Parts: sequence; structure tokens; C-alpha cells
Amino acid sequence: MSTREIIESYYGSVNRGDWDTWLTLFTDDVVIDEQLAGHVEGIGVLRGAVDGLKRGYSNFQNVPRHIVVEGDEACVVSRISAANANGVPVEANVANYFRLRDGKIAYMANFHDSVPFLPFTTQKLG
Repeated sequence: MSTREIIESYYGSVNRGDWDTWLTLFTDDVVIDEQLAGHVEGIGVLRGAVDGLKRGYSNFQNVPRHIVVEGDEACVVSRISAANANGVPVEANVANYFRLRDGKIAYMANFHDSVPFLPFTTQKLG
């Protein structure tokens, strides 16, 4: 698969809740710097995090708004619309950076909004 196809598969798998396919997109020695979860190394740790996602969210959608691909790197600006296990809504804008090696995601970093925000239509800028 091309870099774009891998990135599209990443988001497609997440949005279907297909965590088994999602896990196949990463190298065994993957490194992730996640703003909320911290520094993660290795597919085993990531596999354990999936269990937390399954228990912690009743709904989870991460919809790409803009994808930029250059060689083995990609950056995606997306919008998370989710609900925790109790049904409480979670909304966030996210930027993810991906670096691939041998057709799999070897490094990923993500950055979320740091504070709750109003919907785009009423959000004030500046």
C-alpha cells in the first residue's frame, strides 16, 4: 500500500472500530508520542491501549479534514467526535504526524485541542 492508502486505512479502521486491522498498520517497534497518553513504545503496549479504548468509549470517530503526504511521511488534521463509556460527548480537533518504514507506521505523534471549544460556527478567532 502507498503512504496515503495506509493513512486512509488507519482512519477507516478506527472509524469502523476495527482495531485488529488498525494494529496491523504499525511496525512491531512503533513509537508514539500521544499528547494525553504520553510516550508509547512497541506494538504490545499499543495492543493494550486498544483494550482501554474499547472500554473507555461507547463511540469513537476520527474524521480526517486534511491529509498531506510526502514520501513516507504524512500529516493529518482531523476532528474527533466521540462519547466516553457513560455517553458523555468528547469533541477535539487533532493533528497527527506519521512516519512510515517498510510500508507500516513506525512513528506517530498527535496533538489535541488543549481546552474545550465551541462549535466551528460560533468559535471566535483572535
